[in-house]
Amino acid sequence: MSADRPEQIRRELEARFNPEELLVKDQSQLHAGHEGAKDGKGHFDITIISTAFEGQNRIQRHRMVYDALTQLLQTDIHALRIKALTPSERSATN
Repeated sequence: MSADRPEQIRRELEARFNPEELLVKDQSQLHAGHEGAKDGKGHFDITIISTAFEGQNRIQRHRMVYDALTQLLQTDIHALRIKALTPSERSATN
């Protein structure tokens, strides 16, 4: 498992969405031994706040994130947990 995978994910998402907030957590250690972890790919938890998600429903937002990470999904990412919000949605939950 490459230690720089979260940073690679961060760079891709920052370039695509210019987020106000971005948190990428490597959760791979929680999945050690699971069938999906045997290929060496990682599990990641992403929280991203961006105006790019305005007018998009949850499925569309997730597709946008997956599209931004297409290459890494082929080589480094096994699973993603995504929380994608607009700035106004973040303010409403705080």
